[in-house]
Amino acid sequence: MPVTELEGLLRTLAPQALGAVVRRYGHFDTAEDAVQEALLAAATQWPSDMPSNPLGWLITVASRRLTDLLRNEQARQRRENTVAQRVLPEDWLAPAADRPASDSDDTLILLFMCCHPALSVPSQIALTLRAVGGLTTAEIARAFLVPEATMARRISRAKQSIKDSGVPFAVPQGSARSERLGAVLHTLYLIFNEGYASTYGPDLQRADLAAEAIRLTRLVHRLLEDDCEVAGLLALMLLTDARRPARTSPDGELVLLAEQDRALWDAELISEGVALISSVLPRGEVGPYQVQAAIAAVHDEAQSYAETDWAQIVALYEVLLKISDNPMTALGHVVAVAMSQGASAGLLLLDKLAGEIGKHYRFLAVRAHLLEMLGDIDGARAAYQSAGESATSVPMQRYLFGKASAL
Repeated sequence: MPVTELEGLLRTLAPQALGAVVRRYGHFDTAEDAVQEALLAAATQWPSDMPSNPLGWLITVASRRLTDLLRNEQARQRRENTVAQRVLPEDWLAPAADRPASDSDDTLILLFMCCHPALSVPSQIALTLRAVGGLTTAEIARAFLVPEATMARRISRAKQSIKDSGVPFAVPQGSARSERLGAVLHTLYLIFNEGYASTYGPDLQRADLAAEAIRLTRLVHRLLEDDCEVAGLLALMLLTDARRPARTSPDGELVLLAEQDRALWDAELISEGVALISSVLPRGEVGPYQVQAAIAAVHDEAQSYAETDWAQIVALYEVLLKISDNPMTALGHVVAVAMSQGASAGLLLLDKLAGEIGKHYRFLAVRAHLLEMLGDIDGARAAYQSAGESATSVPMQRYLFGKASAL
């Protein structure tokens, strides 16, 4: 089996194996370590000796390793009161860990656990990528530009928090489920955004991170196919990622939407995303991800930037502001108004956001663009320069400074 195909298989099987082991034995933190060791063993052995039941193999190896880890832990804590509460895997009376009926459900449960409200958002993201995404600690650390030791501590604290919370290994019910599903979707949204437009560092985008967010969201959609917001988030990711091939020039520089070669956009992703959002919008249960996906669909279906239906985008942003009124949503509304009604109308709205995000590079970049549209070259140059100084992404800095020097 080719290395890339093996990596894809292991990444797919990792959350299923972890879910089965946690459901069978508990001990989320120790089980995660055991599954990681099983994955390493598989990466070494499977190229020459592929098992007939890869998932069962992983669960068996991880279960044996978990037994060893728990025995070692018990030996260290033999004289402590908590030892009486620890039970070895062979002493549990429960269904077999590798029963196929709930493997997929286990992955969803893992997502709910990783996005437990007791965890900070960075911890939710890190633990999701590690436990469900199958990324190594080093890979996650590189994605978010922090030392591997820092990311390891973050993941370790997150696992300990879940252990201390006593949360059962089951899908939460009622209002708790809605709350936790919101956290799951928000985490996947943040992972995708960081992959599509990296906040820090030398790279404009991290295609692998965005692809992982799409993969995980597809998984959630498969398990919760009737949830409109899950479908909306997946559609939003697909419609946005479809533009990736045109977002950079051959030398890696940023290309804005207005200047992109739309022939490079991924037509299959656009078709899938449009079909998905078109199927859920008529149901009437409209949420923020669905509205954002609808906005993305209007952009993607336009034959050119000039032919974009900006009036429709303005209307959609006004719906979105009623659902989720935040400064960045309002900034998108400003751009749409400016393109639909003129730069002066956009600037009037923009001034109202100065107190909240007046120093953010996106606010400054929009101001620069609108001033440039109005012919205020000096004002636009100064705003582009300030935006470049506020940006933390190196490619974005180059673009903004380049705009300032070109005026």
